Amino acid sequence: MRIEGLLKTWNDERGFGFIQPATAGQEIFVHIKSFPAGFGRPMPGLKITFEVEQGTDGKKRAKNVMLVSPVRKGAETAFRAPAQWEKSSVYALCAFALLYFLVSAIWSTWPILAIGYVVTSLTCWLFYANDKAAAEDGKWRTSEGTLLMLGLIGGWPGAIVAQQMLRHKTSKVTFRVAFWATVVLNVAAFIAYATPFLRAANG
Repeated sequence: MRIEGLLKTWNDERGFGFIQPATAGQEIFVHIKSFPAGFGRPMPGLKITFEVEQGTDGKKRAKNVMLVSPVRKGAETAFRAPAQWEKSSVYALCAFALLYFLVSAIWSTWPILAIGYVVTSLTCWLFYANDKAAAEDGKWRTSEGTLLMLGLIGGWPGAIVAQQMLRHKTSKVTFRVAFWATVVLNVAAFIAYATPFLRAANG
């Protein structure tokens, strides 16, 4: 028997949420795997139908979820439209690209430094993608400390791209604060290393 309900909450990073059945009653747990392939990113406010099964923990959970229609104007558009990039992320990438260009033009930074940023950024992106997939599949996650360390050593541009493309690690405030702190530290280290200011201070 299919039940109609409203997707009340959704945790995009962990890949699950809760449905409020139309007939009231207890909220039903739903995992990303219960949505059909190509469904897109679930968002709160979607009207859906589903079936109920008993999980391994003995609690009820939804399965075979299907979209009926959004309950508010514009919800379907928001659901299907690509996620918008945060302005802070765009500004950070553009500002660093400009900074790197200026520093390279004035003080001739080593090419290996640029290669290092590219390699660590690609590595960081892969770690984020793997962690996103693990969150959706309920598998072992990459620690936040590892993600932050990769950003600190130069992978933060790739981390920003992964965060925005995958919509991963974008809502947890404590992680966001720590992440941007690593960005500031890395950029400061870059300036100190690539310009004569640090050498002049030590001289």
